[in-house]
Amino acid sequence: MSFLIEKLLVLSVVMVSLTIHEFCHGLVALSLGDKTAKLQGRLSLNPIKHVDPVGLLLLMVANFGWAKPVPVDPRNFTKTDIYTGMLLTAVAGPMSNILLVFLGVMTVSSMSGAFLQAHELVWTFLSFFIVINANLAFFNLLPVPPLDGSKILFGILPKRFYNILYMMDRYGGLLLMLLIVTGGTRYIIQPLSQGIISAFFDLAGIIFN
Repeated sequence: MSFLIEKLLVLSVVMVSLTIHEFCHGLVALSLGDKTAKLQGRLSLNPIKHVDPVGLLLLMVANFGWAKPVPVDPRNFTKTDIYTGMLLTAVAGPMSNILLVFLGVMTVSSMSGAFLQAHELVWTFLSFFIVINANLAFFNLLPVPPLDGSKILFGILPKRFYNILYMMDRYGGLLLMLLIVTGGTRYIIQPLSQGIISAFFDLAGIIFN
């Protein structure tokens, strides 16, 4: 398979994965009473509306990255408090990617080895689909602003820790770039990604055997 075809497959996976990730953020926020994403045209399955150039580039070359954040105004939450609402909204993105990993693994496991061997394009696409979504999920779960993990942490920790979280929010971008440049994110993300992929394949083995 040519390098160009592989890159096109990666791009297609990235666009689908980022779009669903951001759409789920907006959908959960809307379900809690915040219409900000919908009013700004971001509650959409149109990939162009969610692309962040830097995040997309990282996903293309390193299999993890981010999209343009969906706007959320926690003051509009009517069905829960601000902190719980932000936690639920933040969780929705990474969980959507984990669900996509599960669906990808189940799809591969339902196919015969002979079929996958004969259809290299299908096997390559599904492989990229599984790995990229796993990496995307765990990258965004890192508790470093502005990633989803920091918002989840904000919703879980007692209020006495909020000063620390506000300080993290101020310097989170620098910390995140340091982790990316030094390769620190790989040491954290890859074992988690491989672990959940293996667990889903083990589950698939029980289901399909």
